[in-house]
Amino acid sequence: MTSPDDATEVTAAGIARLAGVGRAAVSNWRRRHGDFPKPVGGTETSPSFALADVERWLRAQGKLVEVPLRERVWQRLAGHPAGPVTALLHAGCALLLVRDRPPAWLAASAVSDERMAQLLPGELDEAVTPRLGVRRERAVRVPDAAELLPSVPLLRGVAELAAELGAQQTYEFLLGRHIEANPRQYTLTPAGPAELMARLAGTTAPARTVLDPACGTGALLRAVAPRPGQYLYGQDSAPELAALTALRLALHSDATVRSMASDTLRADAYEDRRADAVLCHPPFNERNWGHGELAYDARWEYGFPARAESELAWVQHALARLVDGGTAVLLMPPAAASRRSGRRIRADLLRRGALRAVIALPAGAAPPYNLPLHVWVLRRPAAGAPPAPELLLVEAAGLPAADGRDKQLWPALQDTVLDLWRHFDRHGTAQERPGAARAVPVLELLDDEVDLAPARRLPPPAAEGGTVELATVRDGLGEALRRAADLAPRDVERTADDDRARRTLTTVGELARAGALLLHTGTGTGPDGVPVLTDHDVLAGTAPSGTGHDGTDEEPAVLTEPGDVVVPVLGGGAVARVVDGTTAGAALGRGLTLLRPDPAALDPWFLAGFLRGTANHRQASSYASTSARLDVRRLQLPRLPLAGQRGYSARFRELAAFEDALRLAGRLGERLVRGLHDGLTDGTLPPE
Repeated sequence: MTSPDDATEVTAAGIARLAGVGRAAVSNWRRRHGDFPKPVGGTETSPSFALADVERWLRAQGKLVEVPLRERVWQRLAGHPAGPVTALLHAGCALLLVRDRPPAWLAASAVSDERMAQLLPGELDEAVTPRLGVRRERAVRVPDAAELLPSVPLLRGVAELAAELGAQQTYEFLLGRHIEANPRQYTLTPAGPAELMARLAGTTAPARTVLDPACGTGALLRAVAPRPGQYLYGQDSAPELAALTALRLALHSDATVRSMASDTLRADAYEDRRADAVLCHPPFNERNWGHGELAYDARWEYGFPARAESELAWVQHALARLVDGGTAVLLMPPAAASRRSGRRIRADLLRRGALRAVIALPAGAAPPYNLPLHVWVLRRPAAGAPPAPELLLVEAAGLPAADGRDKQLWPALQDTVLDLWRHFDRHGTAQERPGAARAVPVLELLDDEVDLAPARRLPPPAAEGGTVELATVRDGLGEALRRAADLAPRDVERTADDDRARRTLTTVGELARAGALLLHTGTGTGPDGVPVLTDHDVLAGTAPSGTGHDGTDEEPAVLTEPGDVVVPVLGGGAVARVVDGTTAGAALGRGLTLLRPDPAALDPWFLAGFLRGTANHRQASSYASTSARLDVRRLQLPRLPLAGQRGYSARFRELAAFEDALRLAGRLGERLVRGLHDGLTDGTLPPE
């Protein structure tokens, strides 16, 4: 994959991954070896180097490890001289050629790099045009020979990786890695909400034409179930996003794909088209959406949106691009359901039967993750059809398995929401579910506020399941308090000062060097379906609750085993947790360090108990202005034989059981207090 003219650059972190060492080793090489490649770009504090020169130097020094093909391709893409987005566009075009016209790719790649760059533009155009349309109808521009020449080594590697993973998976890997490396540049729609929105739009009949007028990276259109003869239309104001979406969709399915780059509200590329379904995750709180220049636009059938109501402009744009009876599903901020400036438009949407459902997702489902975003389901009224008398309101946080952060729970949540919508769509009403769902008469909503927030219109759930469940909680609390009292430590005596003076201390770092334990740092990654143990879980003493993504080759997952000791390194809390059967097998989350003691040398409870000492943590912590970080290697414990550790181990186990009993009592107490408050305030419990 190395070319004499290769201009790909790599940072010190990339060199470290290529050589399988830390960044400190790269810094040492630069100081000690006069022939180490000189920087060719970057900054003084973060220089970049020519990848070809670095590879030659590492190979000559015997330091170049066998780097996985995925990592080599990614390094070339990330260090492309024209930037990673340009590299992604070139790679997507090449993958279309590799997938759809393999003989043409083989012929074009079986020559020198210079000749390949000259041959590729014509071949790429032959592959791109049938899928994405002629040049004036698409966002993807086929690069010329001069632009392609620096990309040739990358494209050869991309084709090699596609032979292993397939063209679609190769592009998804590269695009996903780029998005992860630049999270603030993109507004993402996670896979769970995207699939829910796509299925809500196609519950009556699978949509043949689907439009996303703010397509971003194409997550919503990618979630649409493929069908023969399907058309997918995308538009985005950012040219690079429109192009990336087009290539992603073309590699994902056989649908006809059209994607355009322009401001949708100001310059609609599909003004003369109507779609069966519209999916949209519009930009939120956008004041410069065209309010001053679009006052008389024909799309405002339900009222001219205020400057602060850009989301209601997107709602009306979506309705204007639907066929009669077509469905639009939009992801909306919760404020759009209740802001006073939008009440007249909301009222008209209700009166004319265009708004059919408002579904409040649990917080954490999509960015911004601190807000419970809403999904609006709309339908363009057919001529002469009577308006719907009711609106479906769903508060997903009140449904079973409602955790927006846990992707493993999304299928159950999605199925419940879809069942509610399908029944309502078929019958025009739905059975009331206190705290979760209700079909509300439109007349009830047409008050001075026209507030459509589901939580404000739903009957409250029964207080913690009613008086029977509250009695059960109270009985459980009494039992937990009795157990905590039984486990409370007794006969506490102070150790003589001379006993403490005779202790010989060692550190975790010394034990690691001696082989008495292994140290691992949490990555937050793990195989699909494997929960992640987070620092919050360790601090709260709860089961693993996090989710992660598949680990890359340079960042493999760390899975817990019984007897491991896990320590949070941020926040300053003196906590250490011994992994048991309920925690074993989880992936280790970020901000955690795992210690795996040799059972012939260290008892895990003895280790964990001494690591929790307050003074121990104080001397092993470093402090920034707003946070503390623990250096686990500096934590100390007595140097004792295994037999001498067992007395401490038994006492630390007793303390852990007492702590667990206190935690359980605290949780039950909070639940009882909350249930009694709710019951008294909503009238389900009498004051007696």
